Amino acid sequence: MLGILGGMGPLATAAFYRKLVERTPADADQRHLPVVVWADPGVPDRSAALLGEGPSPLPALVEGARELRRAGASCIAVPCNTAHAYVEQVTRVTGVEVVDMIEAALGRAAHSAQDVRRVGVLATRGTRAAGLYERAGARLGLTVVQVPDEAQRSYVDPAIRAVKAGADTAGAARRIASATGVLKEQGAQVVVAACTEIPLVAGEAARVLPMVDSAEALADRVLDLMWRPSREAFVTGYGNGRVISYPRTDAQERTGPSLRR
Repeated sequence: MLGILGGMGPLATAAFYRKLVERTPADADQRHLPVVVWADPGVPDRSAALLGEGPSPLPALVEGARELRRAGASCIAVPCNTAHAYVEQVTRVTGVEVVDMIEAALGRAAHSAQDVRRVGVLATRGTRAAGLYERAGARLGLTVVQVPDEAQRSYVDPAIRAVKAGADTAGAARRIASATGVLKEQGAQVVVAACTEIPLVAGEAARVLPMVDSAEALADRVLDLMWRPSREAFVTGYGNGRVISYPRTDAQERTGPSLRR
């Protein structure tokens, strides 16, 4: 079972689950991943914490991860780039694997065209301060390009705030397109929408440079790790003294269903 640790923000969490379903190559309801969502919009602001302007979100993130583990999640996706500054601590405390959204997004950017070396990133101030994409880029041999501080204040920050508030999405789209133009001038070959609100207003920007949706990259990484096709969706077995059907597993593919009563 996949756990989604969300609420950061609520619309981005809903959009991520939709992307996950749409990108799953299933031909019936029963072949999709089982998912449990913990969406707590009360998690303290991640950027404010990283900039020393607010309380840490770590206790709330740990609480959410523990709730997901109790619900049966074996793996967690966090559709919030900035929250990835804390996921190593979440895993250390809870023992639940968190899928790496940052490397998934940069990996997709690197393979989006031939000879990609410079990747632009549109992110929150917290993600920038934590150096999440810079460190992952160094591991992958990529140069990460960020917009200057003035462009961050004028374009990126207000666009993210507008999406979270559900206001002036047309203006947000224009700002993200302008920020993407700045990255193009700095030599970026492709851009990562490194805040899960940005893809919701990135249509105009995608005409400036190729745009990688970090939430889509996370959904694909989850599917690579967890989704398995099978020849038959269900097999017959026995449980509690009666015949039952349950999802086929790799073990059943090899040995057939259990016939124990």
